Amino acid sequence: MEQRDWLTDFKDQCRRSIQRTVEQRLLYGFCYVYKPVLDDAPWRSFNSTAEYRQWCQENLPAYLGYGLVS
Repeated sequence: MEQRDWLTDFKDQCRRSIQRTVEQRLLYGFCYVYKPVLDDAPWRSFNSTAEYRQWCQENLPAYLGYGLVS
C-alpha cells in the first residue's frame, strides 16, 4: 500500500471516529485480554508494596511486565 493511500485511509478513520458518541468510543475502544494469574482471582490484597512486588515476581509470567527492572 502506498504512503498516500495509508494516510487517506487513516484520515477517513479519524473522521468516522469523531462522529461516534462517547458511549460508542468506550464500547469499541478497549479490548479485553486474559492475563494469567492476575485474572484468576476476583481480588487480592497485600500489607505492603514490597509484599505485592514479591508476589508479582514469584507468580506472574515475565511477559506481563510486572517483574523487577534490571
